[in-house]
Amino acid sequence: MASDEMIKVVGDRFCVPYTMELLVKKKIQSFSNSHYDVFDTTGNILLQVDGGIWNLQKKRVIKDPAGLPVVTLREKQAISWKQEWQMHEGESRHCLCSVKRSGGFNIKSNLDVHLASPYKDAACDFRVTGSLASLSIKVWRGNSIIAEVTHSYTWGSYKGKECFKIKVYPEVDYAFIVALLVIMHENDNA
Repeated sequence: MASDEMIKVVGDRFCVPYTMELLVKKKIQSFSNSHYDVFDTTGNILLQVDGGIWNLQKKRVIKDPAGLPVVTLREKQAISWKQEWQMHEGESRHCLCSVKRSGGFNIKSNLDVHLASPYKDAACDFRVTGSLASLSIKVWRGNSIIAEVTHSYTWGSYKGKECFKIKVYPEVDYAFIVALLVIMHENDNA
């Protein structure tokens, strides 16, 4: 990453001054529920994500290790080829950003991220490229990569257990990056 500027969307407590490696384990718990656990390299749990898979109102809640809501992801209910999600602080309705699929029918479901701002312009603030099917996702701010995700298919993937590795560059909000991974995964499985 080229800039030393802190990139915080969810909060500065999720920004660290070094490159952070995360392991995300997803497990389908029942026909209508899945769960993600996010670990650091030493096995400490950093975040947990809960929410339904097949329900009319898609909603995911990302919680810290104490179980307190950090961010809520809600799919915007609109009939459109471009799925749209909103990221809210905690469980409130205070919108941090909106995330839209860049195009309708693409093999690679790129995402455009627009920070909540009264000064809305057409350019996106962040861009997510790639797809889980291609086993790789990159998160961009301008021309700089701020995070990379790799997806490893294993025998467990066919049993409802999946594993992702995330590399988050220094001073980048890792909770924000995890939220983008969850949205990308939801869109790829829609």
